Amino acid sequence: MSLLDILQQYAGGTPPPGADVHAHFDQAAQQASPQDLQPGIAAAFRSDQTPPFGQMVGQLFDRSNPQQRAGLLNQLIQAIGPAALSSVAGGALGRVLGSGAGTTSTPSVSPQQAQQVPADAVAQAAAHAEQKDGSIVDKLSGFYAQHPDLVKGLGATALAIALGQMRR
Repeated sequence: MSLLDILQQYAGGTPPPGADVHAHFDQAAQQASPQDLQPGIAAAFRSDQTPPFGQMVGQLFDRSNPQQRAGLLNQLIQAIGPAALSSVAGGALGRVLGSGAGTTSTPSVSPQQAQQVPADAVAQAAAHAEQKDGSIVDKLSGFYAQHPDLVKGLGATALAIALGQMRR
């Protein structure tokens, strides 16, 4: 089945009866570029049919390897600013970064540091970042479009929404 055939099945944003949404998303992710995946992932993040953005980012973070975790945290830090690190998510990000938090320079999270951050703190930081700057949804969608295997963990509804948006 071609990519266009798959995407046409999801035009309404819901999976057709009996569809293997995960297999279809795999096929789409293999054939499409990250730039093609990004709008679909963003649509899933913004949908009222999926959990809140922060919660989904926390789930993705929990499934990520240390390098992916660090990449995500660095994106969030850029969005919320270094001064907010000690106040967001109970200060968890600020504690991990130590002396880099609360300054005007943007600290960088290493994979080792990222392993110390709990997923619920990331969920809270992502929710805060979304309130501060809604474009974080697009930025993190672009990040996760480069890691589509992680996105599959968001479930069939999110994948169906992503596939439906990719057709546009």
